[in-house]
Amino acid sequence: MGRKARDAIECEEVTVLADRGYYSGEEVLACEETGVLPRVPKTLTSGNDKRGLFTIRDFIYDPENDHYTCPASERLTKGKARSDRHDNIDQYRNLTACSTCTLKRRCTPTKHKRLKRWEHEGVLDKMQAALDRMPGAMTIRRQTVEHPFGTLKAWMGSTHFLTRTLEKVKTEMSLQVLAYNIKRMLNIFRIKPLMEAIAA
Repeated sequence: MGRKARDAIECEEVTVLADRGYYSGEEVLACEETGVLPRVPKTLTSGNDKRGLFTIRDFIYDPENDHYTCPASERLTKGKARSDRHDNIDQYRNLTACSTCTLKRRCTPTKHKRLKRWEHEGVLDKMQAALDRMPGAMTIRRQTVEHPFGTLKAWMGSTHFLTRTLEKVKTEMSLQVLAYNIKRMLNIFRIKPLMEAIAA
């Protein structure tokens, strides 16, 4: 969708905002070098917050030296990859420090803390850093995008789509969007200037 939007407005770069439900590392990676700049908040899948344990946000990654620093100021380094490894996830740990750590009860219920890092995590870190520099972006996204959804849902009532099959549902939805856009244009330009623009 980002590429389609970029092509439609004929520009080299387009910033794409989406809520965390659309977060996908593979999709973000696919946008690299395409002119599509995704800004999607990372999904928080860990339940450690609720359990009173440290989360990945409490561990600071040093890309230059490729290690994490834990809340106890110890370094977690990358373990050796197994020869039969089939994934692209690295594990970071410090077996010595974990054994005697005074913060261990707040860190992990297991013997040693292990952090997993995707080999392309740097792309995701870069995206998060860009999003952090845009503190109001997600609020603007909500204000811009959620209003049309709410309006369309109100117009359609509490029913589902009236048609069946994907092709017919696409047509029904396109007509709803077209009607919404026409109504918005009427509100923005007013009838007379809009009719003059259409005639021209």
